Amino acid sequence: MIPRHATAAVLVRPALWWTVVIQVAVLARPGWWKRWPPIPLPDPGYLRFRLETAYGDPEAKIEADDVVEYLAWCREARVAAR
Repeated sequence: MIPRHATAAVLVRPALWWTVVIQVAVLARPGWWKRWPPIPLPDPGYLRFRLETAYGDPEAKIEADDVVEYLAWCREARVAAR
């Protein structure tokens, strides 16, 4: 689940909202709508892997600044790829 502090950090940055929509679609577990509750969350194994590579702990708490920085990087990469 996305921590509230990360959600709040993104909500005050409207320039990243569309990037959030895209990344949710990209990272959602395949067939997410077939499982209850139908929420497009990433695969838990993928999320643990990303947390371990980022923080060295698969159970680490996601930092709000890291979420904002990741989304900004995704946005810039998408623009650069055009």
